[in-house]
Amino acid sequence: MNINSMRLFLHRNMRLLNQIRTTYKPFFHQDDLKFILRVKFLIIFFICIQLEKSIAQSNNFCGIKNTSSQSGERLQYKVYYTLAGAYIGAGEATFSNHLETYQGRAAYHVMGAGKSFKSYDWFYKVNDVYESYIDTSTMLPIKFVRDVNERNTRIYNSVIFNHAAKKAVSTNGVFKIPSCVQDVLSAIYYARNINFSVYQPGDKIPFSIFLDDQVFDIFVRYIGKEKLVTKYGTYQTIKFKPLLIEGTIFKGGENMTVWVTDDENKIPVLVETPILIGSIKVYLTEYKNIRNKAAAILYHLKPKT
Repeated sequence: MNINSMRLFLHRNMRLLNQIRTTYKPFFHQDDLKFILRVKFLIIFFICIQLEKSIAQSNNFCGIKNTSSQSGERLQYKVYYTLAGAYIGAGEATFSNHLETYQGRAAYHVMGAGKSFKSYDWFYKVNDVYESYIDTSTMLPIKFVRDVNERNTRIYNSVIFNHAAKKAVSTNGVFKIPSCVQDVLSAIYYARNINFSVYQPGDKIPFSIFLDDQVFDIFVRYIGKEKLVTKYGTYQTIKFKPLLIEGTIFKGGENMTVWVTDDENKIPVLVETPILIGSIKVYLTEYKNIRNKAAAILYHLKPKT
């Protein structure tokens, strides 16, 4: 039920209850009238809660403040490839965050780099670098660079975002964008600040991503919370499924599952997803200079010094 539908529902029900109370007041006892007033109050209360929740969800990717990451943070991951039940170390991925000034604004310069091991290159060589300059005050991207080398695929695209004008200027042209649009890397850091406590398992958290000169309306589906034990660490986690855009490696749909730490850091600790051939698992192996250090005591994972 969207906000307009709820408002219409509220208006119709309140009008009906008022009509019942006015028309049939002579036939009701005092206790009956009290009961109707209680029902009216409960309907108002319930609808207000739903309205508040819907508004919060619809604006979830606008105006979030960063409380999860900081300049100097570095996260290291190991990527495993599986086919027919056998897991093979396929590569590594690193995410880093550094505070810089870009176009006169304080910005987080975040980088995500993924590279296959040489022993795996014969099967599927990967050497990808993603960069995003994120405005620290809005957590919206200012600039995005995608430099992809995967097997025989080569993609390079640089994008400058003008959120006020709702335009993105890429290597290939000028494109319209909606409010609060993210790039694929800034979306990770933005999503780490989602307040999952206001959602129920199965709820969708919608947002928009600009990729390959197109806007994609996608979502994250909240699954719930669970304790996660891996060979690299033990964590209390939040579990969700992002809607994927089909590309050179990933299948589209809700096939990926992500576990992030259930604390202020919301660090991704495990990602599982099928790919076009087989599937992969991505484990957090090292972390450095995280923002909320006290929470890391519960990770049972040795930090990198």
